[in-house]
Amino acid sequence: MNPWVTTSNQLEKTFTFADFESAMAFMQQAAIKIAEIDHHPTWTNTYNRIHVTLTTHDAGNQVTDKDRALAQLLDNLYQNFNK
Repeated sequence: MNPWVTTSNQLEKTFTFADFESAMAFMQQAAIKIAEIDHHPTWTNTYNRIHVTLTTHDAGNQVTDKDRALAQLLDNLYQNFNK
């Protein structure tokens, strides 16, 4: 699994799936957990790829522990999703 990259005070990563349907299922499952922690990513989907950017807007657009926790949550979901 590729690592998160820190650029311009944000964490970025692209997740790749087998197909569009799998990518959408991942986003739907992630959305439930994201809503629970109330820290929302900027993400885009292009066919089988989801690009995620994390930064904390109310902390001056810096990477915070909230972003690191969300990155870990997404990594864990991705690992479980691809089993």
